[in-house]
Amino acid sequence: MRTSRPKFTAFDQGQIPQIAVFNQAKTPLGIDLDAFTAALQKFVTDCVVPVWGTPARLVRTNGFKKGAWALVFLDTADAPGALAYHDLTPDGFPLSKVFVKTIADDGASLSVATSHELVEMLVDPAINMLTTGPDPKAAYAYEAADPVEADSLAFNVNGFKMTDFIYPSYFEIFRKPDSTKFDYRGKVRKPFQILAGGYQIVFKNGKWSNITASAAKARALKRENRDGHRSEIRKIPPERRRRSKVTSR
Repeated sequence: MRTSRPKFTAFDQGQIPQIAVFNQAKTPLGIDLDAFTAALQKFVTDCVVPVWGTPARLVRTNGFKKGAWALVFLDTADAPGALAYHDLTPDGFPLSKVFVKTIADDGASLSVATSHELVEMLVDPAINMLTTGPDPKAAYAYEAADPVEADSLAFNVNGFKMTDFIYPSYFEIFRKPDSTKFDYRGKVRKPFQILAGGYQIVFKNGKWSNITASAAKARALKRENRDGHRSEIRKIPPERRRRSKVTSR
């Protein structure tokens, strides 16, 4: 009798993924989506790629595109308190969900939240990367924007605010303070530093938790359901994690 084995796959090795960008929200975006998509593409190509080496082609669509990743705008968060998070498409490809009404009600920036999820999706598409850090008994999530999460740190691309994000050097514990650049805006001075509006997801003693730099951020995170933010918590089976269709370069 043959037994089935889990299928372990990888995202986009040696190819450039397409990301379908589409709107399913009834709440007005308040921006031109075509212009915003162009700005996100510039953000990826000019800012993220030179640092992380994670190119992508963003395309405007009316819905999910076969073989493509996705970035979708929805109305209200399906996880309490979440402004946006990355998940998987129905076909098992990386997906960023951005909740337009929830963001508006919170008084946050739609473009910052969107670019936040986009850069994190590019750096850790399966939402399962972890690394060692200051605490030898803990594992730190490879989230590219969480430690510098704050609208005040955003920078302008084609008239739209984009999130600050950390560099690979941020996770290199051997680096000395001010020895190199640790984030795009140059606000982080040392590895694993968390700025006032940021946080870091850690796994320790069999439990997930958040490290913050401020009491206000800690209180805000308690109001938010974080279960959707890591694939280990959602228990996404490996066979659901697909590889994108090969596209010409």
